[in-house]
Amino acid sequence: MSSSDIFTGEIIGTAVLILLGGGVCAAVTLKSSKARNAGWLAITFGWGFAVLTGAYISAPLSGAHLNPAVTLGLAIEGGTEWSDVPTYLAGQLLGAMIGATLVWLAYYGQFQAHLTDPEIIGDPADQAIEGPHDGSASHAGPVLGIFSTGPEIRNAIQNLTTEIIGTAVLVLAILTQGLNGDGKGLGVIGVLITSLVVVGLGLSLGGPTGYAINPFRDLGPRIVHSLLPLPNKGGSDWGYAWVPVVGPLAGAALAGGLYNLAFA
Repeated sequence: MSSSDIFTGEIIGTAVLILLGGGVCAAVTLKSSKARNAGWLAITFGWGFAVLTGAYISAPLSGAHLNPAVTLGLAIEGGTEWSDVPTYLAGQLLGAMIGATLVWLAYYGQFQAHLTDPEIIGDPADQAIEGPHDGSASHAGPVLGIFSTGPEIRNAIQNLTTEIIGTAVLVLAILTQGLNGDGKGLGVIGVLITSLVVVGLGLSLGGPTGYAINPFRDLGPRIVHSLLPLPNKGGSDWGYAWVPVVGPLAGAALAGGLYNLAFA
């Protein structure tokens, strides 16, 4: 596959991933949304379906990595050329930012209503469902959880460990289920399996940090949150932002190394 195919496929697929994943967070979080307070099950299955949709759309072009951790794991395993890694990453970051912007456009009225509601603005502890609830509300605005992850208990070592473990499971599951014919990404059944793995990770390991397991799923939308003209949006919690970037990358490297030791 060409560099232009990789770049285009990763932009489109990651944008769809974030649109649908961030969209379910917005649906559950924002006032005047029909799905408000639908809960964690809705979020975990919503993200699983987001992976499924984005991956099926982008697989013919790029192999549907949609995640720098997956790209890193495949490069360590040998299924992806290291020379292609920058192209994958560029498409993923741009796609994540586009997807987050589309969430804002789709829920524009709900964002405005939510962020101008005295009940919301008057209570800084009223965070998005997967945002921090540990007394650090001054570091994260009331809708940041729609865009990015945050810990329930702010402990950098535990939060980092959780992200490493979750991402290692995801990447190892991808590496061990077999690749498509050109060795560049998941096949049709692999996409479905990976989507179910994401649901399982959310149900099992998503509680502590909101399971980023994807550096750009967190970083791209966090950048967008910091730039959008949202009223009373609060901070973007940049002090925590390194955890959902470093943790998944470390988990991917661990999974790639383990795969080469145990399965290659």
